[in-house]
Amino acid sequence: MHKSRTLFYGALIGAATGLVAALLINRRAEKNERETAITPSEGLKLGVLVLGLLRAIGSLADDK
Repeated sequence: MHKSRTLFYGALIGAATGLVAALLINRRAEKNERETAITPSEGLKLGVLVLGLLRAIGSLADDK
């Protein structure tokens, strides 16, 4: 039961985070009056940050 609940809340938090990120990207694009496309370097930076975050979350269980 706890596994299903954890997956549900994780998916919910991930969806909310993605929505906020999309809103911020659109706001930046409107401010700069350009397309909402992310440059390859920005995409790489975001990817590295997300992988670091996932690694940190995965290591939380190792602290016990």
